[in-house]
Amino acid sequence: MNLKTIAIASAVGSLLALGTVTASAEDAAKEKCFGVAEAGKNDCATAKHSCAGQSKTDKAADEWKHVPKGECEKMGGKAGDTKKPM
Repeated sequence: MNLKTIAIASAVGSLLALGTVTASAEDAAKEKCFGVAEAGKNDCATAKHSCAGQSKTDKAADEWKHVPKGECEKMGGKAGDTKKPM
């Protein structure tokens, strides 16, 4: 390998590592919020369906969205880390 190839590989590796750290910090600043998702705008699965965007009603108690940490209760929801509301 020549020096230019090594430098490019190092730069790309550094950028990828930075992106991973940023995503982790961003995820840590969010929480699951049950009961606030609008129909078709939930973030993931429940016992009724297998994925995001499949909720049928607004603000169903078992549907959730990721929201900024500390904002869930202000929105009228219940924060939690499981698939069932607290």
